[in-house]
Amino acid sequence: MPRVIPLTPAQPRVPKPDWLKVKAPGSPSYLKLKAIMRDLNLHTVCEEARCPNIGECWDHGTATFMILGDVCTRACSYCAVAHGRPAAVDNEEPERVAHAIQQLGLNYVVITSVDRDDLKDGGASIFAGVITETRKRLGNSCRIEVLIPDFKGEEAPLRTVLEARPDVLNHNTETVPRLYRMARSGGRYSRTLELLGRSRTMAPDIPTKTGLMVGLGEEREELLAVFKDLRDVGCQILTVGQYLRPTQDHAPMTRYYTPDEFRELKQIALDMGFVHVESGPLVRSSYHAHETADAYAEAAAQG
Repeated sequence: MPRVIPLTPAQPRVPKPDWLKVKAPGSPSYLKLKAIMRDLNLHTVCEEARCPNIGECWDHGTATFMILGDVCTRACSYCAVAHGRPAAVDNEEPERVAHAIQQLGLNYVVITSVDRDDLKDGGASIFAGVITETRKRLGNSCRIEVLIPDFKGEEAPLRTVLEARPDVLNHNTETVPRLYRMARSGGRYSRTLELLGRSRTMAPDIPTKTGLMVGLGEEREELLAVFKDLRDVGCQILTVGQYLRPTQDHAPMTRYYTPDEFRELKQIALDMGFVHVESGPLVRSSYHAHETADAYAEAAAQG
């Protein structure tokens, strides 16, 4: 059953502003990519999390692969992905994902997963396997970003992923510390910061990235304090986007941020020292990921 967040009093539906309206998917490229995903029995977070950018991204032949099944062991109140008892790990999944990446001719991919707290390594070996199998087929011609869970704060799974040498290590912060108990089932703010900091220590040449949602009830100063905490642990790439409530059973949205507010947050984050920031109503962690990585590489080359 979905996690129910009671609303008292009942909140009326608020029409989406014009800047959040997107074209329904259905292009030939979108349909081709969807068919390949089904043929290979693969999942994408684009579909499972009901991402508003699925039409745009799939039309360009890019997608975020979701490994380790489509059932999460956690029940975060903002998330549309199903939760419960996951199926057994499919050890052949890395090869199938690598085959799909090759078949689609992608030069940048994002690999993410549900939380798998039922597994000793949290699924880290499957992340590493996808990276290894993709490198075997495509070498370094395809860059790989991993969007990983927190592995319950364990150091060994993180090391397993980093030793496979992804091009970007991403772990989402999601919201401010005060809202973690409400929004992130099983998550801890301190654990998120620790993971990002550890990654910088273990593999300082691999850039770290994180994402935040706004509209869950955070205050501006709380948000800016999180920016500072992220910079203190060396996080270099930041995405900020609007939380959109998947269903009435999920955490309520408190308000829409305007495009001007997103632009202001971007400038503040850049002034704090982030190398690259994507901030906008429809920004998601994987949105324009290849452009983000390009911008990071250019900035890093310039020192």
